[in-house]
Amino acid sequence: MVRIGIVGIGFMGMIHYLAAAKLRGARVAAICTRDAKKRAGDWRGIRGNFGPAGTWMDLGNIKRYAHFEEMCADPNLDLIDICTPTHLHADMARAALRAGKHVLVEKAIALTRKDADAMLQTATKAGKLLLVAHVLPFVPEFAFATETIRSGVYGRLLAGHFKRIIAQPDWSTDIADAGKTGGPAVDLHIHDTHFIRLIAGAPRKVFSTGLVPDGSTVTYLTTQYLYDSGTPVLSCSSGALAKKGREFVHGYEIYLEKATLLYESGTQPLTVLTEDGKAKQPKLKGSTEATAAFTNEMQMAVEGVQSGCEPDLLRAQLARDALVLCHKECQSVLSGKVVTVD
Repeated sequence: MVRIGIVGIGFMGMIHYLAAAKLRGARVAAICTRDAKKRAGDWRGIRGNFGPAGTWMDLGNIKRYAHFEEMCADPNLDLIDICTPTHLHADMARAALRAGKHVLVEKAIALTRKDADAMLQTATKAGKLLLVAHVLPFVPEFAFATETIRSGVYGRLLAGHFKRIIAQPDWSTDIADAGKTGGPAVDLHIHDTHFIRLIAGAPRKVFSTGLVPDGSTVTYLTTQYLYDSGTPVLSCSSGALAKKGREFVHGYEIYLEKATLLYESGTQPLTVLTEDGKAKQPKLKGSTEATAAFTNEMQMAVEGVQSGCEPDLLRAQLARDALVLCHKECQSVLSGKVVTVD
């Protein structure tokens, strides 16, 4: 039984707690939060942009810690699940790794490449897994796209456009603080850079245009990903620009040699267009319940701990590369130039 300690009982910490209830071979054994009310089970003040609102939680025999150092010292925990704001990820992950724990950290891996690299180095030195919870590959429509592209059933990936737009977040002071999250071009857009890196590899260059209301924080951008071979031809638009009437939308148009994949949340169900002129809506694997993708994500982390092997979709290097892409795109927006990706 893999024993999990969740640190950070905000919206994402609550989602991970709920998702963990359906895990096989694992359970939440402890939580850590500075908020005494939350340690007592009063999660009524928690809310986010999807899923259930917070309520009273029966925490039963779960250990409750006010201080992270005490959680890390608990010999009865195997995996520390870090759900705190991004600016805290690096120090907390490294502390947990040094304490001999495996770590699952919510996206983004960190705020800076320097911090991400330090986290990877610490994990290697400690001989423990550093896993990063990027949930998008576990969302059924995106899981289908990943499997379809990787299998080659419809031939090579030729081109695609991705979309992720939200209204300005107002459910948390932390999520709205660019100094803690990196702003929409990191905290939100990193879903896209991670997915693009996963299905197409790293581009050699990027060219981005965008909106920078305060002169430094990119709130919306459109990027072209430039590959040496000329293909695939990929682009993405992402940011916090929508109005409250449509608070969240994501999707894609993916062009393969023998098919086109279409999906947009709320308007366009996943559809496969084939060369014979047919349009079909494939049956998606798994549940569409709000926390199901997070359960699948955490289950993969648990299985990684059990086997001692780093799962492909949770690789820290992949998450680090996604962060680098975000920063390169912001650099392109601010400079107005094509930027080379290391």
